[in-house]
Amino acid sequence: MEFKLDVEEDWDRPLMERLAALDRVRVLDLKAYYRGTSVDLAPDADQYRAVAEVFPEVVIEDAWLEDGCREALDGAEDRLSFDAPVHSLADLDALPLAPRWLNVKPSRFGTVRRLVECIDACEERGIRMYGGGQYELGPGRLQIQRLASLFYPDGPNDVAPSAYNEGGSRSGLPESPLPASVGPGL
Repeated sequence: MEFKLDVEEDWDRPLMERLAALDRVRVLDLKAYYRGTSVDLAPDADQYRAVAEVFPEVVIEDAWLEDGCREALDGAEDRLSFDAPVHSLADLDALPLAPRWLNVKPSRFGTVRRLVECIDACEERGIRMYGGGQYELGPGRLQIQRLASLFYPDGPNDVAPSAYNEGGSRSGLPESPLPASVGPGL
């Protein structure tokens, strides 16, 4: 199993080194674009530098790129991804740098047309995509799983089937990528 983890304020370098040694972390989310939520993480250039150094292969999501944070990520630009600020192709184009990764949240785009427009642009520009989170979608979770299977099956997707949330690791769980069949729920 591989993981997308939300970095926490109390993560220090020794904790990061222990996690990195497991070689199971694929995405680290810095949550810099959330305000007034339970997942907010204040941008911290020192922490960003440690994330980039300790996890040299990991995709770094939603890093703040001001106040010395961009400089702290020098050399990691090809691993930067965005999520929370992107709700349209215009939002993607307005980012402070051309990302190489994007966490696609279909429900944020509002319409299928806007979603596909952004996916098409990512494919044309060589932006790797993946899907993640949004446990709050309930029945919509099946749709984001199927969309991930269709459009970005090889990405570090964090849209696991519900069975993964029903207990520990065990045999018989569906393997990635999920089949891209069309059926109920899509």
